[in-house]
Amino acid sequence: QVQLVESGGGLVQPGGSLRLSCAASASIRSINAMGWYRQTPGKQRELVATITNLRTSSGARTNYADSVKGRFTISRENAKATVSLQMNSLEPEDTAVYFCNANVGVALIDYWGQGTQVTVSS
Repeated sequence: QVQLVESGGGLVQPGGSLRLSCAASASIRSINAMGWYRQTPGKQRELVATITNLRTSSGARTNYADSVKGRFTISRENAKATVSLQMNSLEPEDTAVYFCNANVGVALIDYWGQGTQVTVSS
């Protein structure tokens, strides 16, 4: 069982920034990909950003939802199984519960964090 611990959510004004962090209890060698998804009431969970090839910083590949391109950046932290999501120029539409995801092992099992609330409001 892989545990994902998220941190960094909160309340911010439009145009502000927040940084989310997610630490996985698995070895980075066993992780195929990590990412962030978000969900609002009554809607399906949607992809925000993912990162693969975490074993080397130069080989890491990222993918973003069109709605966050140019504003959000996902990155790995050193050689740890930890990823961050830097969110800039936040908009009220970014308000959601953000969930960390890790895809692990040859069985490609998905694990999820407990979620962290991000609220963008004046």
